[in-house]
Amino acid sequence: MEEKLKFPDWAYLNKYKNENTLISAPPLGEQGIIFFGDSITEGWKKISPEFFIAKSYINRGINGQTTSQMLLRFRPDVIELKPKIVVILAGGNDIAGNTGPTTLETIIGNLISMCELAKANDIVVILCSILPANDFPWKRGMEPADKIEALNELILKYARANDIAYVDYFSVMVDERKGLKAIYSQDGVHPNKEGYRVMEPIVERIISNL
Repeated sequence: MEEKLKFPDWAYLNKYKNENTLISAPPLGEQGIIFFGDSITEGWKKISPEFFIAKSYINRGINGQTTSQMLLRFRPDVIELKPKIVVILAGGNDIAGNTGPTTLETIIGNLISMCELAKANDIVVILCSILPANDFPWKRGMEPADKIEALNELILKYARANDIAYVDYFSVMVDERKGLKAIYSQDGVHPNKEGYRVMEPIVERIISNL
């Protein structure tokens, strides 16, 4: 009897497969800027679509993803599109344990690997701070605030040591409890329209400087 084995697409390598084919012919070339991340990046295009209109911005966010999954899809969703710049925002889902327990060292290691892959392919990297959160609505009681703050310090330290641009969303969006200000989110994790309106000029200033 023939056994049918199912191998789930753990890293969601096929999510943007068709769109990538269309984008890479012709390639993005020197002007392309890819926003690479998790649900905060994916939701950006849904909640604030005008930010991506008439620009060379390409959204490659996937809901719930950890840096381990993103590292696996870095080649098809970033390198093969030949962008000039990649904006990386990730790490919160790792802290939430979406793909199992992990350490801050593993998370920063995955981010460093993405940066090294980008550099090897002449892609300029912009690293972003993780947004503040004092709880995760899908995993209550994990007390992520201090871990997020510590990870942001590691990201900033690496960025400074390697001449990589760093986008600080955290300091302008954090409240007195080290969470995301209520005005910027409905669930304390994902930005609403107001949240993205705060983020957009911050990252675009960095992009224009590059």
